[in-house]
Parts: sequence; C-alpha cells; structure tokens
Amino acid sequence: MSAPERIPARGVTSSASAEPPPARPSVDSPAGPLVELLAEGELTVRGQVREASNAVLYCTVSYEGRQAACVYKPVAGERPLWDFPDGTLAQREVAAYEVSEATGWGLVPPTVLRDGPYGEGMCQLWIEGQPGSELLALMDGEEAGEGWKAVGFAEVGDGRAALLVHADDLRLRRLAVLDAVVNNADRKGGHLLPAAEGRLYGIDHGVTFNVENKLRTLLWGWAGEPLTGEAVEVLRQLRDALGQGGELAAKLSALITPAELDATRERVAALLTSGRHPEPSGEWPAIPWPPV
Repeated sequence: MSAPERIPARGVTSSASAEPPPARPSVDSPAGPLVELLAEGELTVRGQVREASNAVLYCTVSYEGRQAACVYKPVAGERPLWDFPDGTLAQREVAAYEVSEATGWGLVPPTVLRDGPYGEGMCQLWIEGQPGSELLALMDGEEAGEGWKAVGFAEVGDGRAALLVHADDLRLRRLAVLDAVVNNADRKGGHLLPAAEGRLYGIDHGVTFNVENKLRTLLWGWAGEPLTGEAVEVLRQLRDALGQGGELAAKLSALITPAELDATRERVAALLTSGRHPEPSGEWPAIPWPPV
C-alpha cells in the first residue's frame, strides 16, 4: 500500500475584509458568558462566506466590553429544501448545539437564536480552524492503514478510485454518535474544524432532526462496531434529559416539532438497544455530496 494522500482539514473561509478578527474568549471557558455575548451583543456584519449554499455572514459581536467573531445565518437567507420545512434551519443548528452541550463533549461551538441586521437567525461563535490536522485521507488499496478507518471508495480522476478514510480518533467517534442522535444529513469533511489545544468542532447542523432516517456522513468507519462505554453512558444521560420534564426536552421543544423530538428520543433508545454505531440504511445516500 502506498502512502496515503492526506486531505487537509479545512477551516471556514469568508470574504470578510483583511481586518483581523478581534480576540475571542477561549472556547474552553464556561459556555454561559459566551452564550450571553452571542445573544445580547451588538452584531456588526464584516463579510460574507460566499461558498455557502445559504446566506452566511461573518460578524463581530460586542457586549459590555467583550467582543468576539461569529457567524450569523439569517432565516431570510435560507434556501428552501424539499425535505425540510422552510425557515427552520437556524433552529435546528441551535438544537444541535443544545444536544452537544447535554453530552458534555462540547462538539458544537456556542450557538444561539437571535434577532440581527437581517432578522432572526442563528449566531455561532467563529472557530478558527488549525492547519496541520489530518482527519481525512485517500489511500491506494482496499484496506485502511493503521490509525485510519475506511469509509468507501471515491473517484479521484483519470478513472482511478481510492479508498476514502478518516482518522481513528476519539473526537471523531464522539461526533459520529452525536450525528446519529441528531440525524445529521450532511456531515462533510469541511464541517470538521480542528481547533486550538486539540479541540474538534462540528459545524453546519441545519439539516438535522428530520423524522425520517437521513444520516449522511463521512464518519462511517465505526459502522456496526460496539459503542464505547463512554458513549453508552452519555446516551443514558440524553435519554433522561429528553424524557418528559427533562431540561433538554424543554429546550428542544422550542426549536423542533413534537414529532421531531419524539424521533430524537427513539434514535437514542435505538442506539442504547443495539449498543452499536449505526450502519447505512440503504434507503438514503450514505455519504453527502460533495463529501469534502
């Protein structure tokens, strides 16, 4: 087997001016102050992320002497989708953040629903991706090398196919569990943001929480394998938090429909019953396009 061709982890880029973003609070600090800053601060639009399919604005937010860079996605800039109700993507992004917080893994940057210059929308802390983190790769041959998990074969040009793999990384494995819970229909490689101090974040959770099984992801490397003991314990905590009167259930009920909340409960229960990572259903394309 030849050496793998690494696919560099990509951070979010924008068309913002060359002015550097302000110093931001550490994402390792308690989420409360960051959420308050995002929810209450004054939003100033600095630029637009042009490659995004929906309106994504790069902003700064200021509140009581604190300032941070953030992403603002107004509901008015969402393109209609045939399989999701119009005007609901921002709420789903916030719902994914709330589930992430309930796991204790902190896999989604602080995210709020608020009013902004172009109406109500999602506002999320800007995460600066760190270069040099190799989470995806293409390999010749039919088996993943040591430290990698196979996803499937991909066309790479000139009629040649290569094996797409992702790192055998606990952070990714946790994210695979989160995606299964929220039914993420679009986990692309570009949605993975390695950050400072070894942190990993997932972004772009607008197409989540559908009542139908729509899990599409690049993180199939653990499909069918037993869940870790840590994941099982986290799922038990989610089951309790999603129960009647649970704090997470109350938060999600303001963001998604009752049927979608019930479906989330059912996905958690199914994961606990099987004790394994889900496998592609065969009823829906398993890998998003484009994959990166």
